[in-house]
Formats: sequence, C-alpha cells, structure tokens
Amino acid sequence: MNTKLKSYFLFNFLIITSSILSQSISGNFTALKNTTIKLEGFKGLKNYTITTSSINDKGDFIIDYSKNDYGVGFLIAQDNKPFLVLLTGEEIKIIGKSLNYIETLKIKEGKENKLFEQYAKEHPKREQALSALVYLEQLYANDSLFINQKKTFKTLQEENLRITNEDKSFLENLPKNSYIEWFIPIRKLVSSASSIAQYHPEEILKTIYSFRTIDYSDSRLYKSGLFKDAIESHFWLIENSGLSIEKKAIEMKASIDIIINKLLLNEVVLNEGADYLFDLLEKRSMFEASEYLAIKLLNEESCTINNDLAKQLETYRAMKKGNIAPDIVFEKSNFANSLKTINKLSELKSEYTVIIFGASWCPKCNEEIPEISNLYQKWKSKNVEVVYISLEEDKNAFTNFAGLFPFPSYTDLKKWDSKIVNDYYVFSTPTIFLIDKNRKIILRPNSVKQLDAWVDWKLN
Repeated sequence: MNTKLKSYFLFNFLIITSSILSQSISGNFTALKNTTIKLEGFKGLKNYTITTSSINDKGDFIIDYSKNDYGVGFLIAQDNKPFLVLLTGEEIKIIGKSLNYIETLKIKEGKENKLFEQYAKEHPKREQALSALVYLEQLYANDSLFINQKKTFKTLQEENLRITNEDKSFLENLPKNSYIEWFIPIRKLVSSASSIAQYHPEEILKTIYSFRTIDYSDSRLYKSGLFKDAIESHFWLIENSGLSIEKKAIEMKASIDIIINKLLLNEVVLNEGADYLFDLLEKRSMFEASEYLAIKLLNEESCTINNDLAKQLETYRAMKKGNIAPDIVFEKSNFANSLKTINKLSELKSEYTVIIFGASWCPKCNEEIPEISNLYQKWKSKNVEVVYISLEEDKNAFTNFAGLFPFPSYTDLKKWDSKIVNDYYVFSTPTIFLIDKNRKIILRPNSVKQLDAWVDWKLN
C-alpha cells in the first residue's frame, strides 16, 4: 500500500473514531461574543475541566466531550454562571443570551437535556403549589373558621393528588434505561432532605431507606456531581430525624454498613467516599458512628485503604473510648515553662487529664488552646489537669506560643516523627483526649467547647 493510500485510510479512521468517541455541545450566546466557554465534569468529590473553547464574533460555539465524560457537566463562561448539561452521548444545542440569563436559554437539540430542562422548570412550581396546598388542607381540616368548607377541602385534596400524579407520570415516562431516568429521581431525593425534615417528618424514615437503596459505587453517581451531596444529605437526615441519640446511632451504623458494602466493589471510590464520610461524621460530632466506620474499614480484609486514611482511622481502633492511653515519659528540658513540669503522665494525681496535641503553626490551635487557658482554673477546680503536647520543630516558636500557658506544655521538636505523636496515632491538630486517673480514655472531643460542656455536665 503506497504512502498516500495509507494516509487516506488513517485520516478516515481518525475521523470515524473521533465521531464515535466524542460528542459535541454547540449553540449561540448573543451576549458572549468573542469570549471563551468551558465544560467541566465530575469525578466523585472533585470537578475537572473537560475542555475549553472559543465563542466567535457571532456568538456561535462548539465544544466536544468524550464517552469518558459520561455523566453530568457544567458549561461555564466569563459570567461564571454554571449551566448543567447531561453528557449522555447525544448532540446538544443551546441558544440564548448568556448563561447568566437562564430565562433566555433554550435547549434546541438533545432529547435527555430537553426533558431535564422541562422538569427543572416544572418541578419547583409543583413543589411550591404542593406546599401551599398542604398548608391550606391543614387549615381547612383543623381551623374552626374553615372546617365546615367540605367542598373546598375536597378540591384541595384532589388538586394535591393531581399534581403528585403529574410529577409521578413524568418520571415514569422517561426513556427507559437512560441516564435521565436514573438522574432525576436521585437528584430529587438528595434535594428533598431538608424539606422532608421540616415539612414532612412522617416521611423521614421512608426517605432514609430510599437513600439506602442508592448504589454509592455506581459510576453514574460518581460522575453526577451528587456523590458528596448524597452522602451528606443521607446522614443529615438521620441527624435531624428527631430520633433519640441511641436510635440515631443505630440508623447511622445501618447506613454505614450498606454504603461501605457497596463501595467495597471499587477501592478508589471506597477511599474517597469513606474519607469524606469519616470527616463528615467527625465534624458533626457523631463520634460513635465515626468510630464504627473506622473499625469496620480497618477490619475489612477485602479492600485496601490508602495509608493516610488508614492512619486516620487507626486512631479509633487504638485510641477508642475505654482503651488505656499510653504512658508518657517527659524530659524536663523540653517544657515551655520550667515551673510547670511533670515526670510521667501516670504520676499525675488529678481525677481527669486533658491531653491536647497542637502547634503554633496550626490556625485552629491558635483559637482553641488559648481558650483552654481561659478555662483552666475552672477545670482545675474540678480536678481536671491539662497537658499540652506541641508538634514543633522550632524551640523559639514553641516557647513564644506556649510559654505563658498555665498548664504543662511539652515538645520534643520532632513534629510528626515524635514518639508521643505516633503512640497516640495523632494525624491532625488539634487532637484532644480526656483520660481518667487510670489513663482510661473517657472522651475524644472535637473541640474545646464540647470538652467544656462535658466538664460542666459531668462534674457539677
């Protein structure tokens, strides 16, 4: 085969391959002439730039995406107003003034995107009408001023049912096995959590069970921009369910089991999702649930946890409530104040001891640890001692920060390589432990405020 013929076949092969592997979004934005437009996609917790293109002097543009970008994307122009598009393999055409004037935008091509546009416009109106109808139904059912208006009450109920069935019918008639058939119900579920908790508390448990039917390892969820929101809304709803603390913990553990068992199918998604869930539970002070998650992951032999996450989780297995904290032997020369020293942690006579790990370079520590100084005399009067362990490498920085603290403050200047830090499985600052006189771990508070509340509640 001669060179020209080879080139001809190669060129045509590339054209055919390109048409198979890539699709395009095109259109016209009259107010965005001679600017650029960007298409972004999602990978789990993060978004990424798929490609950037130019809008010409007539407002026309074309931007490509590949099958690897299948899922949800956002078009973003210079006005920074994102416009959601479903990257399902179909050709999409959009016209309008600009992304900032959403009322002018119209999907001209793309069946699934047209359906999403229709639902995005209609559904909020239905929700508003249903909220108003529910309010009116309660008024006509219970208020003596309206209670005799049976005909009106019946009309309200009929209209409620009509709107509900209309929404249900729309969802049932979406193209079978399409992305939009999966996406809209999931998006609707995720966005419903706050309104369910506020207006329909009787539906909370049912909605929690609906969250549990989500496959959190599903690539469609991972690429939808809803991965984080689905996890957060799921546990927010349990947290705000009105259940007792004990029952909330039971529900959270059940949800953790379901989510992690699904995520075990994909280690990349497992590490990303578990890391986010663990941080979420910690920040919300759901410590029983975060401990349960940590131990479940560490005991799971069928998956590989990345080193950073494993170290973060190990603190729960090694340093969970009820365990005995390692003893600490101190060198007197390493204290910030020579008048406030101790030989060994186990020699302290206080009923309780707070051990806090921090550093001058830690912004949160600069807020939290001075606050302990303000509370120290109150705590001391209740037989609570404080020992501060600093992750410093610079002696001057340590003494400048801790020199005036009224409690023993110590550093070995080894930062994360410190034996004390490793013995206590510290992976972030500040980290706080509350132990009793036998060094039994009583509490792992996530803030000084929470610790002070415990002191006031337990020791008064």
